[in-house]
Amino acid sequence: REAEAFKEQGNAYYAKKDYNEAFNYYTKAIDTCPNNASYYGNRAATLMMLGRFREALEDAQQSVRLDDSFVRGHLREGKCHLSLGNAMAASRCFQRVLELDHKNTQAQQELKNATTVLEYEKIAEVDFEKRDFRKVVFCMDRALEFAPACHRFKILKAECLALLGRYPEAQSVASDILRMDSTNADALYVRGLCLYYEDCIEKAVQFFVQALRMAPDHEKACLACRNAKALKAKKEDGNKAFKKGNYKLAYELYTEALGIDPNNIKTNAKLYCNRGTVNSKLRKLEEAIDDCTNAVKLDDTYIKAYLRRAQCYMDTQQYEDAVRDYEKVYQTEKTKEHKQLLKNAQVELKKSKRKDYYKILGVNKNASEDEIKKAYRKRALMHHPDRHSGASAEVQKEEEKKFKEVGEAFTILSDPKKKARYDSGQDLEEDGLNMGEFDPNNIFKAFFSGPGAFSFEASGPGNFFFQFG
Repeated sequence: REAEAFKEQGNAYYAKKDYNEAFNYYTKAIDTCPNNASYYGNRAATLMMLGRFREALEDAQQSVRLDDSFVRGHLREGKCHLSLGNAMAASRCFQRVLELDHKNTQAQQELKNATTVLEYEKIAEVDFEKRDFRKVVFCMDRALEFAPACHRFKILKAECLALLGRYPEAQSVASDILRMDSTNADALYVRGLCLYYEDCIEKAVQFFVQALRMAPDHEKACLACRNAKALKAKKEDGNKAFKKGNYKLAYELYTEALGIDPNNIKTNAKLYCNRGTVNSKLRKLEEAIDDCTNAVKLDDTYIKAYLRRAQCYMDTQQYEDAVRDYEKVYQTEKTKEHKQLLKNAQVELKKSKRKDYYKILGVNKNASEDEIKKAYRKRALMHHPDRHSGASAEVQKEEEKKFKEVGEAFTILSDPKKKARYDSGQDLEEDGLNMGEFDPNNIFKAFFSGPGAFSFEASGPGNFFFQFG
């Protein structure tokens, strides 16, 4: 009678959803009468409402040990097994209920749920092997709707989230499990995996070591720990070689590091960028561009790789590509430095689309005034139309074009103001120089007129000799 009173009080609290008090009174009933199956069954139901499924499972199992015909006991045991992710054991419990009561609709539905979970498990196992991690996450989310307390499903989901680069989500799942069970080796491994993939290798190793302390045979933690240590050592050795100026060795070490773990996207992005820097030092600019491209393919937010590639594009005069990279950088980080780099690239791009007057005259950008005059004299005489009067119409047209360009080049480069504007990439039209109305003969005459001037005489059709006074 005393035990029944405790049970009734427990029922009253359960009805009011005060599950903690209900638990206390069901416990008193069990302590008073430990051989009553319904008391254990009731306390199991209360523990389930509190989310304490492992304890609830023990009570449910005790209830059916005391009374194998206790339908609610078998149902609750099955529900606990299913919630904990053991769908096979859950199925056996629900089948037992149907043996006792073949019309039990709850058992029929729960049996279907257990079968569904088993199917999702099988699909996830196959998809994990295929590295279709998104599909695995989908399957685990569906399975967790029926098995909300299954750490195994949560860990698999978290591992796949980490492999997909969704680190905050993966860390959240692993941390929730570690709050409930700080010794869970799988959760420690996933936590370390997230840090490892975020290039926090030293901290990651600490978690892998802790996981192996809890489960020495944990194969994934063992492999990840070995890879993390090897990656850290190779990267550091590469950095040391680079600082010492031993670029060939640095290149080899970064290459070896890249072969350790293709799944470590962030670290590999940095390794590619580092190797790109080495290649740029070795003046292997196209290889440097390729390395930086691989870096941004792995991590499209990696500013350093964009900056390195943009500089290589500038060095190889691929200005459009350089502008594109600097625009990406400036959109991401609007600093004065990035703005200036973009502006410089835009100026060089604009300059590259104009005529190269230095090239036309055959002088470098640091040529003196005398060198520019000598170059003009040589090129003007070389391309003067009178010299090619006996050539074909096509050749005459080409030489006339070159003669005009030589005059344009001299006009700009012999004038300090125009030259400065040209060198800075500014519009020359603003100075009132309209090349469409330009007459190269005027410059030629002005340049060669006066005492000791240029003259030429024909020695035959289309043949000239040049005489200077």
